[in-house]
Amino acid sequence: MGRFVNPDNYAFQKAVNSEIYVDKTGLLAYTNKVVDTKQAFICNSRPRRFGKSTTADMLAAYYSKGCNSECLFKNLDVGRAENFHKYLNKYDVIHFDLQWFIDPYGKIDGFIKNIQDIIVGELREEYSDVLEANVTGLPDAMSVINEKLGNRFVVIIDEWDVLIRDEAQNQKIQEEYIGFLRRMFKGTEPTKYIALAFLTGILPIKKLKTQSALNNFSEFTMLDSRIFAEYTGFTEEEVHSLCEKYGRDFQKVKRWYDGYLLEKYQVYNPKAVVEVLTWNKYQSYWSETGSYESVVPLINMDFDGLKAAIIEMLSGDSIEIDVTTFQNDMVHFSCRDDVLTYLIHLGYLAYDQDHHRAFVPNEEIRQELSRAVRRKKWNEMLEFSRASEELLEATLDLDTRAVAEKIEKIHEKYVSVIQYNNENSLSSVLTIAYLSTMQYYFRPVRELPTGRGFADFVYIPKPEYKNDYPALIVELKWNQNAQTALQQIREKQYPDSILDYTGDVLLVGINYNKKTKSHDCVIEELEKNKRS
Repeated sequence: MGRFVNPDNYAFQKAVNSEIYVDKTGLLAYTNKVVDTKQAFICNSRPRRFGKSTTADMLAAYYSKGCNSECLFKNLDVGRAENFHKYLNKYDVIHFDLQWFIDPYGKIDGFIKNIQDIIVGELREEYSDVLEANVTGLPDAMSVINEKLGNRFVVIIDEWDVLIRDEAQNQKIQEEYIGFLRRMFKGTEPTKYIALAFLTGILPIKKLKTQSALNNFSEFTMLDSRIFAEYTGFTEEEVHSLCEKYGRDFQKVKRWYDGYLLEKYQVYNPKAVVEVLTWNKYQSYWSETGSYESVVPLINMDFDGLKAAIIEMLSGDSIEIDVTTFQNDMVHFSCRDDVLTYLIHLGYLAYDQDHHRAFVPNEEIRQELSRAVRRKKWNEMLEFSRASEELLEATLDLDTRAVAEKIEKIHEKYVSVIQYNNENSLSSVLTIAYLSTMQYYFRPVRELPTGRGFADFVYIPKPEYKNDYPALIVELKWNQNAQTALQQIREKQYPDSILDYTGDVLLVGINYNKKTKSHDCVIEELEKNKRS
């Protein structure tokens, strides 16, 4: 039993001992299924705070010969599996966190040699009668042990991509590291000594030109999680059960920390859920481990209207995205979608795989992303936020002329990236114009079903602001007039659809005249006691 070779199960035992532990050992049913198959090479990428290290510790505790984990696992989900004992503590396991090997003073030369020297040294202690002194490389050592003894290895690398992210400009170390991984996992020889390989990190496998450097790996990501979806974070069912146990408001927890859509699951950030259950403080827990330092420089590239897209998502909308061009590194950004795809992998954005759209998942991330751009002096964002606040104030003051003028200015500012051709285009502009509502209102509901139709936008105040802010029902028209929009609200009985949600309501009709490129606006105040 060593530090990195055949470790004990103490790290995972600590997770199970914690007051709040959600059983994800069902994942082992899948890894057991693919052991010693061509699907036994797995890369599971997910954002920080989503349990990557706990998953790696779980795998090590289950497969490692260096411990007896029957008592640890027998009462968990995997303990009920038919093949529970078949693989339990049966393999030579090599488990290491790449971050641990990085010199705290930034020295990177000899990094790969250091990893191999330490781990091969442990292997030599375990198999002194097999490994001769001239065997120095880790792939060679595993190959020799397999050839002489028939032993097969489970290799688990946590934070596998730390060099890809932190040494993005160091081409030499990048090539050396990728070469090391290829020797360890790629080709015919590794299939002889590898029973299971499991990499965890934030990024998927690095691409070289158009091909993956390790194309024999099955990848499970925030873009396409498949069988790993329910094991990536806490599911809605799990969070609902925890809220009942700890007496927390499930709907509030959902608003703050839900939003990652993986297959059929709504996935929650485990770190944030544990914190809010423990302390009952609804706030962003992202900044403790977040990576906002890397966000704003990417946004400032402003590929293809990237900044407008960020504002649109912060305002509660989603935007279409092509995730296929991203090269899985920190260097090769060539378009807006590359940056947005990276933000999905970081967890700043969520992804709807069915509709190929990106969006800000929840209140925690909306606040953290807004905070990131404020800290880094994104001047355009600061300017736009002020304009949006002025627009909201004008709307609440029923100042229709000011509302029309301010929307028109926002239209002019973003006309290069959002073209006005129809009502859908106008909706996009209106979404970003009312960015400031996100502080006081829930994410706007698009086309909320009503008595006789659909409203274009419905803004419902958050509970803490219900007595201070009215609901907003906004109807958009294109080449008609604002009165027609307001009349449509009345005819479709929109106010009746939100009686249970709020107090007073403002009906807002907005029209855009394509010929004159001007807007007009009509606002009507509808008090709750006058609706019957």
